[in-house]
Amino acid sequence: MLKQRVITALWGIPLVVVAVWFDGPLPWFTILAAVAGLLACLEFYRVSGVSNVLPLAIFGLVVTVLFIGYPHCTFASALPVLLTAAVVLSLIILVVMRKREGIFSNWAWMMGSILYIGWLLSLLVTIRLDAGRDWLYLVLFATFASDTSAYFIGKAFGKHKLAPGISPGKTWEGAVAGVVGAVVICLLFMLDTPLQLPFGYGHAVILGVLISVFGQLGDLVESLFKRSFGAKDSGGIMPGHGGILDRLDSLLFAGAVVYGYSLICI
Repeated sequence: MLKQRVITALWGIPLVVVAVWFDGPLPWFTILAAVAGLLACLEFYRVSGVSNVLPLAIFGLVVTVLFIGYPHCTFASALPVLLTAAVVLSLIILVVMRKREGIFSNWAWMMGSILYIGWLLSLLVTIRLDAGRDWLYLVLFATFASDTSAYFIGKAFGKHKLAPGISPGKTWEGAVAGVVGAVVICLLFMLDTPLQLPFGYGHAVILGVLISVFGQLGDLVESLFKRSFGAKDSGGIMPGHGGILDRLDSLLFAGAVVYGYSLICI
């Protein structure tokens, strides 16, 4: 299990780092986010049953990609137009479908996936475009540090269950270690390096705590989603890690909180 996690990380992390660093001739991070979003949606649809309703699944995949790429659009009203079209057109699809049993439940999960995966991934794209690659690296590295610290410390020293009804393997010891790991990474971004960010110790500590706490909450949300359908992993595309959604869950929430914090406090 550990060997598989390490091997996956050895190719996965460099891929993400390179995609974030280079922004030409194509928007590589947006492309990577779109591919990851599509795969995550497919996993989400398989678990929730939306994949059994092909028109909704196809519609959801298309709109998710549009949400992820919308930060590149210069049209000021792109987001409300896209959201309105997603709701109205998907409901029209329900009207013309022959199979109607449980259809609104599938529609709700499809719309949820668009917001959960498409909208939250679009915030990471927005961070890359508006704040710059260094801010996105902060989100990525601090989240990775939080997840890794929580995993290893939790495995070695964890005794007090964090949320046994949702994710029995998570412990308070691991959660605290995750916060420490994220804070350390945020403090490192204050150093005089090519990735230096213009904030002080206070902002670094607060960002580290927020990234770790919200990242772990994102992990629990995805665990709750899987548990509600009796699934252990969202998929198996990443050996040792599960599916794409299992890797994105922390990043989605961490990116959202950093996006909000940067707008309000920095």
